[in-house]
Amino acid sequence: MVDVHALAATLDEAARDVRAIPPLTGAMPLDLAAAYAVQRAGIELRRRRGERLAGVKMGFTSRAKMAQMGVGDVIWGLLTDGMPAGPSVDVSRLIHPRIEPEIAYLIGREVRSATEVESAVTGVAVGFEVLDSRYRDFRFTLPDVIADNASAARFGFGAWHRPRDVSNIGLLLEIDGRPVQTGSSAAILGDPARSLRAAARLALGAGMALEPGWIVLAGAATAAVPLPEGAHVRVTGAGLGGVEVTT
Repeated sequence: MVDVHALAATLDEAARDVRAIPPLTGAMPLDLAAAYAVQRAGIELRRRRGERLAGVKMGFTSRAKMAQMGVGDVIWGLLTDGMPAGPSVDVSRLIHPRIEPEIAYLIGREVRSATEVESAVTGVAVGFEVLDSRYRDFRFTLPDVIADNASAARFGFGAWHRPRDVSNIGLLLEIDGRPVQTGSSAAILGDPARSLRAAARLALGAGMALEPGWIVLAGAATAAVPLPEGAHVRVTGAGLGGVEVTT
């Protein structure tokens, strides 16, 4: 029997203590249903400390990553209002932070069906996610990363634009003025809108509707790169402007 709450507390303490731990599956078997239960229990711990749900983040939105992990579907995690980066990120409070460029969607009304989610979007923006696996050496199995809220840590986004086709937007990630990753939003399931629909499908399947004001991070357009201290990061998207953050 998996003690969901004990595992969630273990991950929560690791994050708060900035301490890497061994993967959960090294000590016990963990299936996907139990892993998502651990994830939700971990979010509940954050909510008890006063945080509120702020959206959904998608993971494994690259076909190559799916093949590497041996899965046929994306994974997802939850965002809270304690995760926005603001103008800076204190990386000393993270274990091994990495950053990746994203496409972000703003939900304008409650979504009760995956087929209506695109019509519920009121804004699209270039964004970023800071990942921070709580596992030692950034090594984990699929159930481990799901339990760890899909490695969510911080996120940010630029100015909102009216909904538009973002199926092939060029994205650039720069650190201290030096390009470190370039890619296209087409790397996100061929079109970030597919990831948006998957976010609605998975949330609804878990008994959760996407709420007005929530953010959906559609997934990475490039590989994540280490985020060092004392850095200036800028993510730009063709026609979408940019977003900046310092560490």
